[in-house]
Amino acid sequence: MSRLLRATALLVLVAACGSGNYSAPRNLDNACSIVDQRPKYLKAMKRTEHKYGVPVAVQMATIYQESKFIGNARTPHQFALGIIPMGRQSSAYGYSQALDGTWDEYQRSTRNRRAKRDDIDDATDFMGWYMAQTARDLGIPLTDAQNQYLAYHEGRTGYARGSYRSKAWLMRIAGEVGQRSHQYHAQLISCGKA
Repeated sequence: MSRLLRATALLVLVAACGSGNYSAPRNLDNACSIVDQRPKYLKAMKRTEHKYGVPVAVQMATIYQESKFIGNARTPHQFALGIIPMGRQSSAYGYSQALDGTWDEYQRSTRNRRAKRDDIDDATDFMGWYMAQTARDLGIPLTDAQNQYLAYHEGRTGYARGSYRSKAWLMRIAGEVGQRSHQYHAQLISCGKA
């Protein structure tokens, strides 16, 4: 076998091993189905729940809203005059849709410079870290998915100012996150995964 052919085969093998499965699980309305398809998700969320106290169902409902469980999710591109690409709406990326600046703060604070937003373990740890600070700074219980989501979306300063109150669409979505958290919690209990 020629050196070029061997090198090409090795490169293809390495690339295949390094690529992540970023697709969403099937049936996102059923928490049991999600964790059956992706047991690693449940392990990551249970670790975060143990470390920070954020319930698995709150994490799941937030990830559902932010990325629909797509590991490499990004915000859409913006276009000027409908055709000229102007970049993305924000730097949000990954399962948790963490912004660049907030992710950098998380990495510094946790001394985990290797953390990646498209890794479920790191994404859930980030959410736990962020929500635990929200509970400490703003007094929002970790079980209150609706208000935790509002603070997650608007930032703690924005939440404290009440910026969400003028956004009816965001209030509706936060209500849906709260409802989904309750739904996921009941489902996880029913299948013995809570």
